[in-house]
Amino acid sequence: MEAVYNDWHWQFANRIEGLKQLGEYIDLDDDLVKGIEGASKLFRWSVTPYYASLMKRDDPDCPIRKQALPSIVELEDAEGETDPLDEEKHSPVEGLIHNYPDRVAFVITGECAMFCRHCTRRRKVGKVDTHLSRSALACGINYIKEHPEIRDVLLTGGDPLVASDEWLEWIISNIRAIEHVQIIRIGTRVPCTMPQRITDELCQMLSKYHPIWLNTQFNHPRELTEEAAKACDKLLRAGVPVGNQSVLLKGINDSSEVMRELVHGIVKMRVRPYYLYQCEVIRGTRHFRTPMEVGIDIIKHLQGYTTGFAVPTFVLDTPIGKIPVSPQNVVDRDSEYVTLRNYEGKIFKLRNPKDGWE
Repeated sequence: MEAVYNDWHWQFANRIEGLKQLGEYIDLDDDLVKGIEGASKLFRWSVTPYYASLMKRDDPDCPIRKQALPSIVELEDAEGETDPLDEEKHSPVEGLIHNYPDRVAFVITGECAMFCRHCTRRRKVGKVDTHLSRSALACGINYIKEHPEIRDVLLTGGDPLVASDEWLEWIISNIRAIEHVQIIRIGTRVPCTMPQRITDELCQMLSKYHPIWLNTQFNHPRELTEEAAKACDKLLRAGVPVGNQSVLLKGINDSSEVMRELVHGIVKMRVRPYYLYQCEVIRGTRHFRTPMEVGIDIIKHLQGYTTGFAVPTFVLDTPIGKIPVSPQNVVDRDSEYVTLRNYEGKIFKLRNPKDGWE
């Protein structure tokens, strides 16, 4: 049974999508059942047996539950948008998002191992379990060929790694054959939600097309399991750098204590904390959203209190691109000096002439 459980094909085929299955992992009360039955009409839910096993059986505030299971409060969001980043406006051909001068995101699938309740693309992800057609993929690859300014291609979705190695290799090999493409990136949450997917065969395939980078998403320390660490280790040993992009979520990781524990655990896995995203104003996510100042305060309480490279960049993703937001450490500036504040609130005045050093 253990061999079957550790087979990603089994995990994916046996995703939990019903209350009876879910009841094997957690206690079901009336509020939870009402929330799942109501909110799932707005956005589909599905969770792997592995990720469900991380849930606390009798804790309705479990951070794993909150990310995976529908809640009735998803229906109480009058401000949420369906496409807050205007991705459709930046899509020259099906599946391709060209929002930055030198890079594109290629949405190659609408499938995921788990449908996160805070998903930015919930308007389309999970509606139909399908990948982009071969003709649409070819059209997107041709667009990249015809635009020599594109040096960086991000494969995203959905989750690209729920597809077969063969299908992925066809896409990656065709993109790698484009001379002006320097970097291929993969955005995936499977190291967190279905780490069994990171097989030796997948890593061997990816290693043929370097440089390949991969970013994943761990949002809470409970997700940093032995299985997740093993998946990241396999990728790293195959020469694939792994970064983490957390989403700031109310009631899950919106404290400096939780975030510090998270980044420390991630760094122990040799994964680089990359971004901390402000939760988007997406339809159905009001209960996850925090004031921007919460994220700024978290970064403030990480800087100086942990290793420098363990501090992610706090960003707001917008239709005009990602905008970094950080604590203000410049207190004053005159023609000769800049006055700075450190992580403890101490002040230092540094000579730094505006007109340069003579």
